[in-house]
Amino acid sequence: SAENIIVAMMHTNKRGDSKLLKECSLPLTGVRCVKKIVTNLAVLEVSPDNGFVLLERAPGVSVEEVITATEGKLTIPDEVPEMSLK
Repeated sequence: SAENIIVAMMHTNKRGDSKLLKECSLPLTGVRCVKKIVTNLAVLEVSPDNGFVLLERAPGVSVEEVITATEGKLTIPDEVPEMSLK
């Protein structure tokens, strides 16, 4: 019953396949409960209408790299800042 679930994970598996999929293939313990995902490449918001919304990208990671590593629907705003590590 948490209202703001944030998942920290790797963006791809060991083979380089996206873990951010169009549809989950594993059993679900909760439906539409994750609000934000933080990966080694980016910070994304999960939106029922827009899929994954790119909020920030990791230092040195381009928007194109995030696009390539994401299988699911990805919405990209006009400006996607690089994460600040300070």
